[in-house]
Order: sequence, then structure tokens, then C-alpha cells
Amino acid sequence: MKLTYTTYQLQLKNRFTIANYSRTATPLMLVQLNYEGYTGYGEASMVPYMGESWASATSFLQKVDVSRFIYPFNYAEIINYLDSLAPGNPAIKAAIDIALHDLDGKLQQKPCWQLLGSNPALMPVTSYTVGMDTPEILAQKVKEAPNVSVIKVKLGSDDDRKIINAIRTVTDLPLYVDANQGWTNREQSLDLICWLHEQGVQLIEQPMLKTDPDSNAWLTERSPIPILGDESVRRLADVHKAHGVYHGINIKLMKSAGMYEARQMIIKARELKIKILIGSMSETSCATLAAAALAPQCDWTDLDGPLLTSNNPFAMPAFADGKWVLNDNAGLGLTM
Repeated sequence: MKLTYTTYQLQLKNRFTIANYSRTATPLMLVQLNYEGYTGYGEASMVPYMGESWASATSFLQKVDVSRFIYPFNYAEIINYLDSLAPGNPAIKAAIDIALHDLDGKLQQKPCWQLLGSNPALMPVTSYTVGMDTPEILAQKVKEAPNVSVIKVKLGSDDDRKIINAIRTVTDLPLYVDANQGWTNREQSLDLICWLHEQGVQLIEQPMLKTDPDSNAWLTERSPIPILGDESVRRLADVHKAHGVYHGINIKLMKSAGMYEARQMIIKARELKIKILIGSMSETSCATLAAAALAPQCDWTDLDGPLLTSNNPFAMPAFADGKWVLNDNAGLGLTM
């Protein structure tokens, strides 16, 4: 087996602003695993605030001994091996895991969604995210959105009500909200949540600091809208900690270190009766299709990377009626 990798700068169509952070591009590491004439593709999306970079990804990949990836792949052993090389680094670990799943599917001549036990008919609609901006630009972004069924709105500032009002001037689509830990006062947050409920908001991600489970649990107990943990839930061990604190969790491959552990998180969340959103960072078709292979096992989907970026190096996956359409091609179903 041979591992190769290259850096890539993914450009966003518009400046993307969340509570306390803004960007126009995202550094990626694109990974390929070649074995028996087949190539598996993987991707690490490394938004700067998550702590990974081209330098850290390169350093990690140089430690990886691909001769340990013996087919058929034992994903539990592989993730334990990758974790033993260095703590953290979930995005570049995800790139390896995604490439192995793509390769696995191609070797078996089966799509990844089938290997993972998903039913494409159960694919949820995906939300389309608009970052913070002026009311006029927000309204224009929503008008220019593709044929989507849900709009996801970034909140977490003093202008939250203005943002929602601006969006409501141009659409009556259901809304998801992500506060990115931007709310600080319990009572004021609950008052805002009740107002958001009247505006057609269907879920709220990470309203308060990830380090403040008591305040998040207080809101969860009183909220008429499902409250989800995002920044506070990264890997499998965090799922149990979310029990009783949130109604649901946001699983992202770039946090979970890939598809294998994301699947284990789904299983654990179901055991604990925790709702599941499968989300993403700024990603190409590669990581989007990897997450989409698991999306039918989740309650909500936020996989809009290819819709928000301008230089996707892969072909756009099929998209219809607000949903990604899984095909029967072997592996991820990725095309160039």
C-alpha cells in the first residue's frame, strides 16, 4: 500500500463569519491510498480554530506506517494505532479513515453506504448555511441559495433577532441555528429561544460555552427547540457526557477522526436516545460523500460544503429535492 498527499486551499464563495471568527478559505490535506490497483480518496478539512494545519498534518502523515493497514481493514485497530502516534489531529486521521473506506468499497465493489448499513431512501434534507453579515447581504445570500429545503443561520451576537428578521423577509423555509457558544446569559438565551421557536427554528447548536454543561443543560430542560452539542462533542467518549446536557449531538467526521468512529457515535447516541445531526466543516465532495454515507442513520443533515465553495476539485455529487443522492458506485461514489 502507498500513501500520498497534497495540500489544497478550498475557497469559499462568500466570507464566512461565525461568533468570534471569520474566513474566506479553508486549508485541506487531500490523501490517496493506493492498493492492488485501486485508489482510496480522503480529505482533512482544517479550519484554523480547530488547531490543525498543513504543517501538523504533514508531520502526522510522516509517522504513519501504511504496512499496518492489512486488508480486510480492522478499523478499530487502525484508529487505535493512529491515536497512539499522536493525540488530537482528528481531521488528518479522518482523511486516512475516509480513504480506507473508499478503498474498502472499491475492493468489495460495494458503495460505502451499503458497507455501513445505511438506507439511501432515508436521506434527510441538508441545510444550507449562511454566516453572519449585514441584513441586506444576508437576504441576498438566501435569495441566491440553491434548491435547498432548510437554511442554517449563524447566531451568537447582539444582532441575532435582526439576522432572523432579515432572513424572514425573503424566505419562510425552516431554519436551523448555530450559536457557536456565543450566548452567555441563561435567561436571555431562553427568551431568545422561545422567540426563535415562533420564527420556525427547528434546532439550535451549542448555545453556550462547551465548558459550561450546567447552563447548556438548564436550557435543554426548558427549551421548546432541540438543543444540540457541537464543540462539546468531538469523539466517542464525548457522547455519554452529552447525555442529560443536550437533546442531540452534531457528529462531524473532522471531529470524530473519520467514518468508523462516527458510526460508533451514532450507535451510542441511539442507545442513549440522543438525537443526531451529521454536520461538516468546509469540505469538498470527498468528505461530503463520506458523511452522506452515514446521513440516513441520522435525524438531521448539515452537509453543504460543495454548495458553499468555488473550487471543489471533484465533481458535484447528485443533489435533488434538498438532499444528496447516494449512488451505487463502489466506495464513496466520488467522480473527478
